[in-house]
Amino acid sequence: MADKLIIFDTTLRDGEQSPGASMTKDEKLRIARQLERLRVDVIEAGFAASSNGDFEAVKSIADHVSESIVCSLARANDRDIGRAAEALAGALARGSGARIHTFIATSELHMAAKLRMTREQVLEQARLAVRFARNLCSDVEFSPEDGYRSDPDFLCQVLEAVIDEGAGTINIPDTVGYAVPELFGDFIRRLRERVPNSERAIWSVHCHNDLGMAVANSLAGVKVGGARQVECTINGLGERAGNCSLEEVVMAVRTRRDHYGLEVGIDTTQIVPASRMVSQTTGFVVQPNKAVVGANAFAHASGIHQDGVLKARDTYEIMRAEDVGWSANKIVLGKLSGRNAFRQRLHELGIEMDSEAEVNAAFARFKDLADRKSEIFDEDIIALVGDESVTAEQEHYRLLSLAQHSETGERPHAKVAFAAGSAEFHAESDGNGPVDASLKAIESKVRSGAELMLYSVNAITSGSTESQGEVTVRLQLGGRVVNGVGADPDIVVASAKAYLSALNKLHSATDRVAAQGWP
Repeated sequence: MADKLIIFDTTLRDGEQSPGASMTKDEKLRIARQLERLRVDVIEAGFAASSNGDFEAVKSIADHVSESIVCSLARANDRDIGRAAEALAGALARGSGARIHTFIATSELHMAAKLRMTREQVLEQARLAVRFARNLCSDVEFSPEDGYRSDPDFLCQVLEAVIDEGAGTINIPDTVGYAVPELFGDFIRRLRERVPNSERAIWSVHCHNDLGMAVANSLAGVKVGGARQVECTINGLGERAGNCSLEEVVMAVRTRRDHYGLEVGIDTTQIVPASRMVSQTTGFVVQPNKAVVGANAFAHASGIHQDGVLKARDTYEIMRAEDVGWSANKIVLGKLSGRNAFRQRLHELGIEMDSEAEVNAAFARFKDLADRKSEIFDEDIIALVGDESVTAEQEHYRLLSLAQHSETGERPHAKVAFAAGSAEFHAESDGNGPVDASLKAIESKVRSGAELMLYSVNAITSGSTESQGEVTVRLQLGGRVVNGVGADPDIVVASAKAYLSALNKLHSATDRVAAQGWP
């Protein structure tokens, strides 16, 4: 029987470190439930000690997710580890399904420049941290940060010590994406050979994509190094150039089982729904040529390729689109469809709603969209459900109406009405274009002072002039970066929705003091 490769998903922790990818507790829980449907082995839900918001997110996920192990990251100190255990209390109470992941840097550069600790101090801190964590949780993982650039002799000493203290998983990170596959695989193999008690732990790899080799390095760590856990994220989300991509590792191991000889427990049909959910939630658009989940991943434009696929599918396809969750028939609903059909499609798309009121609100938006758009695609449904994911209590700003006037040779003009809390505001402005005029009109009343860092438009569906446009707006204020996403058949309306969505994220309780003067 083939060995199993453990899939450790860190979308909600490491993935969230991408500037602008910050998620609310409810958004994190929604994604965690999708990861559970995906049958991810371990969900790293967050860094409980980093903020009250992250603590609450980890706690909520630990309380609601039971089919996957829920993990919290913690620095190698008692406070962080204790906070992680507190957040994981729900999972710990069930007797299984909780993990504490503690780490400390071991490279000379990090120890000297960041920690300002000696080798002896780092070794002792690592040992004590794992001992303390093991007393609180039976499942403990240890990572030597910047492990790949660490001195192998010292690294082996640290790893032997933490395994003796009870670390059941040893994760070797390529923290800055410096590795290359041939060297990284051999590095993992030599560590396992040199650490005397290595067989008492599962070995794991966590690779960053700075040189574009995170997936290749991870697979080398598995095939050559003997690692049996890969840490990865949906869509390769993560800070800088991102992390190892879950969908690429899983499909590589599944498709080339003849080479890797490993099994994965992932329900691959949930890969595309997970990709869409993460993309829509964070506002990070998936590039069309992205492997497995990109819009063009299974598209054939060449006549020779089309002819080959029509005659025998495997001439140019090594995977089936259906196996990763792509739907052959994307047109599913229209304006005559009823509530039950809509609810069934939500279920097929892996979308769960907590109450009948949420279903009704989403259905009302669906009906409104169907009146304006003859064909409703899966992507449209995901977008409108995402638009409803913010409750009325959380949504401080709401678009009420928008009218814009633009003729050739004249400066565009927009009139916008929006709600801010219980107040209603009307504003108008000229601009270089209808979008510019609309956003300037909103800002003339809000006076947020936020800097617009990114404005992007993406067609939710292709091949039709009726396609909804999805707009992503990235704002920066006081060092905080947030994304806002809006969808509508009218790009100008979608832009206003996205801008207000970003303002809602800035208008959190902690920001109101800094943002005094906002309506």
